[in-house]
Amino acid sequence: METLCRFCGAKLKHTFVDLGVSPLANSYLKIDQMNQMEPFYPLHAYACEECFLVQLEKFETPDHIFSDYAYFSSFSDSWLQHAKTYVEMMIDRFGFNKKSQVIEIASNDGYLLQYFIEKGVPVMGIEPAANVAETAIAKGISTLIKFFGKKTALELVADGTQADLIIGNNVLAHVPDLNDFVGGLKVLLKPQGIITMEFPHLMRLIDENQFDTIYHEHFSYFSFLTVEKVFAKHGLVLFDVQEVPTHGGSLRIYARHEDDLSKSTEKRIGELRSREKDKRFDSIDYYLSFSEKVTETKRKLLEFLITAKGQGRSVVGYGAPAKGNTLLNYCGIRSDFLDYTVDRSPHKQQHVLPGTRIPIYPPDKIRETRPDYLLILPWNLKTEIMEQMAHVREWGCQFVTPIPELTIHA
Repeated sequence: METLCRFCGAKLKHTFVDLGVSPLANSYLKIDQMNQMEPFYPLHAYACEECFLVQLEKFETPDHIFSDYAYFSSFSDSWLQHAKTYVEMMIDRFGFNKKSQVIEIASNDGYLLQYFIEKGVPVMGIEPAANVAETAIAKGISTLIKFFGKKTALELVADGTQADLIIGNNVLAHVPDLNDFVGGLKVLLKPQGIITMEFPHLMRLIDENQFDTIYHEHFSYFSFLTVEKVFAKHGLVLFDVQEVPTHGGSLRIYARHEDDLSKSTEKRIGELRSREKDKRFDSIDYYLSFSEKVTETKRKLLEFLITAKGQGRSVVGYGAPAKGNTLLNYCGIRSDFLDYTVDRSPHKQQHVLPGTRIPIYPPDKIRETRPDYLLILPWNLKTEIMEQMAHVREWGCQFVTPIPELTIHA
């Protein structure tokens, strides 16, 4: 059976990286589910030779993946600060006020919209995961529990709702029907409205070997050149772009209607476009050399763990992020190498990681067992985590990060 590109429809023939088989990265198991079977799916990323979109096949419906979700944004202090800074910047730059309508798609637990409310700006969240949306609603944030696409957009417009600002942080990659989603953005946006979207930048993924950010909940991986094509197809023009440090290096794009001439195009657009062309993001050959870097990372991590265990040293994890589950399942690391992991989110504690079945405890567990090494699975938050867990140095514990290459932090 042929696999076709979810954006342009071309046949997918080129492997970007094949990470074997893995369960859904956010499908954490409760302790009493340990004897249940887990479904594993191919984690095989392809690159389209026509539009250069890197993508996974869809094996599960969005309803199954996202309707009951384990990720709550508010448990990362640095992510909350990122959201607050964004809100202040957008109000200063574009003047959003009490007459504006801000809509966030995949609004999670209200981590961002709460800061617009503090400034008196009307908001609405759209969030498909009911368990997460209920947390936002309890904070007083109006939240529509639905998946977003053209149908939802048309329903909102029919009810008299359109947006001056549409926000989507780390949602574009999660969308299996890309054209329906971006088409919905076009429908929901007021004539002079603005869209901002943040998503991991494929250039950073490749440059820094961030293969663990590939998992089934992420259907697509975008270069700037490709995301510009996606929005242009639906009558939306990118007028600004910023490179931000979140999630190992992301892009924040700014879009407008193609007939809205009130916003000038910033020079960063042309600069980033040129940089990606210089790196040959518009040539399929560029995408085909990534796999070897990935296997080298696997070998180095396993060598470290085998040596540490051979010396009688204990290694535990910090965090239970989706990216960590890709890394551990691809490398075949289970509790024989990693005793356990910890996470601040009570929604993950007293569960086990999908596939590897490594138990998840509260962070206090680390002080109890005093391990020799702490493997930071959400390596993009390493600075925050190393500050929070600085006390482990009291007994000589060392921090380890696996990406972009294995590093032991003295």
